[in-house]
Amino acid sequence: MQKLIESVATLSAKQRKALAVLLKQQGVDLYSVAPVFRRDPTEPLSLSFAQERQLFLWHLEPDSAAYHLPSALNLRGALDLAALQQSFDALVARHESLRTTFATDGERTTPVIHAPAPVSIARHTLALAPGEDRAARLRTCITEEIRQPFDLAQGPLLRASLLCLGPDDHVLLITQHHIVSDGWSLALMVQELVHLYRAYSSGQPASLPALPIQYADYAAWQRQWMDGGERQRQLAYWTAQLGGEQPVLALPSDRPRPLHSSYRGARIDLPLSPALADGLRQLARREGVTLFMLLLATFQCLLHRYTGQSDIRVGVPVANRTRKETEGLIGFFVNTQVHKAEIDTHQPFVRLLQQVKATALEAQAHQDLPFEQLVDALQVERSLNRSPLFQVMFNHRSAERRLPGATQLPGLSVEVLAWEEVNAQFDLTLDTVETADGLWASLTYATDLFDAPSVERMGQHWQHLLHSVVAQPQQPVGELPMLNPQQAQAVLHDLNDTATDYPGDWRVHQLFEAQARRQPDATALLFGDQRMSYRALSELSSQWAHKLIEQGVGPESLVGIAAERSLEMVVGLLAILKAGAAYVPLDPDYPAERLAYMFEDSGIELLLTQAHLREQLPAFAGQVLLLDQPGELGGYARQVPACRLHPENLAYVIYTSGSTGRPKGAGNRHLALYNRLAWMQQAYALDGADT
Repeated sequence: MQKLIESVATLSAKQRKALAVLLKQQGVDLYSVAPVFRRDPTEPLSLSFAQERQLFLWHLEPDSAAYHLPSALNLRGALDLAALQQSFDALVARHESLRTTFATDGERTTPVIHAPAPVSIARHTLALAPGEDRAARLRTCITEEIRQPFDLAQGPLLRASLLCLGPDDHVLLITQHHIVSDGWSLALMVQELVHLYRAYSSGQPASLPALPIQYADYAAWQRQWMDGGERQRQLAYWTAQLGGEQPVLALPSDRPRPLHSSYRGARIDLPLSPALADGLRQLARREGVTLFMLLLATFQCLLHRYTGQSDIRVGVPVANRTRKETEGLIGFFVNTQVHKAEIDTHQPFVRLLQQVKATALEAQAHQDLPFEQLVDALQVERSLNRSPLFQVMFNHRSAERRLPGATQLPGLSVEVLAWEEVNAQFDLTLDTVETADGLWASLTYATDLFDAPSVERMGQHWQHLLHSVVAQPQQPVGELPMLNPQQAQAVLHDLNDTATDYPGDWRVHQLFEAQARRQPDATALLFGDQRMSYRALSELSSQWAHKLIEQGVGPESLVGIAAERSLEMVVGLLAILKAGAAYVPLDPDYPAERLAYMFEDSGIELLLTQAHLREQLPAFAGQVLLLDQPGELGGYARQVPACRLHPENLAYVIYTSGSTGRPKGAGNRHLALYNRLAWMQQAYALDGADT
C-alpha cells in the first residue's frame, strides 16, 4: 500500500481521480491514507472552498473591513530596517498564498500566483498636533489603515506599515485579507517573522524547514477529495442535523435589527478565576468531555435561558487543518460548523452536556463540508443584516494558537498591541482561551443591537452559571442559578414588588385617550425623523378600529399583527384594542414555518401587516389589511368606537418558544396589563420629557 501511495504523487489529477474511484470500490479512501499531493503545475489553479466563500462575501461588500485580519507589533529598541525588509521578502517568497490575487474572467474566478518580489513597507512618522494624545492618535492611524479596502484582483493582499513613534520606538502594522490568511496563520506569520529577523539581524542564514506543499496544492487536493464522494457523505449528515425549520435566535436586544449590518462591535472581558477554571476542568474530566464541550454547553444553556427557545444553534469555527502537511502553511483554511442543541429546561445539565459531546464528535467527523455549500443545500434565505443558520458564535482556542505576547530579539523587544477597533460579524461571539494558568474569556457584540450594560449583564450571568454548573451539575437546566444573592434579591423581590392600587374600570387604550384629550398636539410617537401627535394617533387608530369592527372584530377576537417597528405598528396595536379585540404580535423575521404554525394555532382570521412584508409572509387563509396602504379611511369616524370591555377580556396573546420547540401562545388580560403599566408609571414617573 505504501508503494502505491508514493506512486500516486506522479499521477495526473485525472488519473488520481480514477484511482480513487477504484479504491473506493474496495473500501479504501485514497485521500484519507495518502498525503496531500502537490498539484500538476500544468493544470489550472483552483480556488479552495473557503476562498470561494470569501469571494462571495467580498463581492457583496467590497469596501467592508469585516474580513480584514490585522496584527500590530510594538518594536522597541534599535530596529534593523534592512533585516525587517529581508524578513518580509523571505516570508512572502516562502508562502505562495501571500502573493496570490484573484482574476475574474466572465463568471469564473481563478487564483493567480505572482513571482516573489520585494514587499513594500510603508513608513510613517506619528505627527502630533499641540495637546493631542499620543495613544489616541496611534489608535486613529491603526484604525484608518485597517479600514483601507483590498482589491482582490489587483493585490497585494498583505500590507505592512511602519509607524515611527520615536528613534527607538516603532509600531509594525500588518493587515491581510481573510482570503489568504486566518487566525492560525496570524500566529504562524509572527513566529516566522521573528525567526527570520533574528537570523538576518545577526548576519546568519535563516533556517525554516521546507514546506511540503503550498496552499494551491491543498486547494486542488481538497476539490479532488470532496468530488470523490466525501461531499455527499458529509452533506447527508448536516442536512439531517439541520434541515427543516431554521430558527432565528431571538436574543433581547437594545435596538431593532437594522436593514444592513455595520459590523461595528465592541468587546468586554470576562475574568474567570483559577479556582473556577480548575473546577471546570475537573468536571470535564469526570464527565468524559473536553473543556470546549463543557463551555459550549454552558453557553447554549445561557442562550436557552435568555430566549426560552429549545432549538439553540451556535456557530463554531474549526481550524480545518486535519492534514499534517497544512500545519505550517499561511492560508485560509478555517471552516464554520453549526452545533445544534435541543434543550429541555427540565433535563439535568449533565444530560445536556452528553448531548453536546455527541454532537461535537459527529461534527468533527464531518468538519470538511464548506459552510457555504451547506447554506446552499438548505436553501437558506440570505440577508445583509444577519448570518445564515446561526447568529451567535463560540470560539475556543488553546494558548499555543494565540499571537505571542512578548518576544525578545537582539537589541529589540517585540510586543503584540491590542486596540479598541472591533468587528462584529455576528450578533454575539463568546471567545475562550485555555492557558496553562487558567481560562480567559470575552464577549464580542454587535453595537447595532446591544449596549455595553446589557452584554456585561449577560456576561455576569454566564460567569455565575459556570459556578452553578461546577457546584450542581445534576441540576435541571432551567433551575441552574444565574444570579448572585444580591441580583436574586433585586430580581425576585424588588422588581416584582409591583402591587399598586388601580381603578378596575380603566383599559390601557382609555388611558391613552385621556392623555390625547389633555395634550392633543403633543408628540405621541417618534420614529427616526417621523412624528405623530396624540390627536393624529387617536383619530387614525380610531378609524382603523371602526374598520376592524366592520370586519367582525370584537371582544375575545384575536387579530394578528406582523409589522416592523414603525408608526403604523403602534396605530395597529391601538386600533385592535379599541375594537375590543386582542392582538397577536408576529415577528416578520421569524421563519415561514414558525409563522404558519402560529397562524394556524392562534386561529386568527384577520392579519394586519405592511405592504413590503406581504410577500415574505407565509400563505394566510384569512383577510389581510395593509397598515401602510389603508385605502379609504375617510368614511370611518375619528371618535373611539363604543365597545364595552370587561377587565378579564384578553388584551393580547404572545407566542414564546416552549421546551418542545413548538411556539406556545400565552394570553394576558386587560386587568393585568393595566396593573403592570400603572406600577411602571408609579415606579419610574415618566413624563412628557421622556422618550
